Amino acid sequence: MNENQLTDVVEPLLAQFGMELDKLEVVSAGRRRLVRITVDGDGADGHGPGLDEIGQASAAISRTLDESTQTGQAPYTLEVTSRGVSTPLSKPRHYRRNLGRLLAVTLEPVDGAKPEKLTGRITASTETTVTLEVPAPGSKPHKPLTASREIPLDQIRRAVVQVELNRKPENSEEN
Repeated sequence: MNENQLTDVVEPLLAQFGMELDKLEVVSAGRRRLVRITVDGDGADGHGPGLDEIGQASAAISRTLDESTQTGQAPYTLEVTSRGVSTPLSKPRHYRRNLGRLLAVTLEPVDGAKPEKLTGRITASTETTVTLEVPAPGSKPHKPLTASREIPLDQIRRAVVQVELNRKPENSEEN
């Protein structure tokens, strides 16, 4: 199984479902192979594909691969997943799809200093920058003030969405 040939088969199928191929890998597991496909896309709510959308795409990919000569005669297992919340953000579209979410960022070191680490909420993103709402200098932990900080994407070493279990919606009347 050639990953490039499989990519050529899978990408147009995903496009029909409004998704993009984020990653495709073929892993040998004895006589079987695991075809692992990670998808991304805007989804109905703009924050990535939902389970139903992934299920539909997975069924279409499975049918197509079963009919294709690209998979050869060896048995394989197909796994189709979304990027997942813990996957580092690496492309401008990843930041856009996570607008409003809390992000832990490690910046590239400047002039030999330690890499700067910060946590902030994504308030805007472009093809080259992300804007975070971060704690303002001198603010108190129990009553934090915030500041806006625009960061060029090429200065970000690593960025991961932080899971918030008890966050109230922005438009919540309860405060």
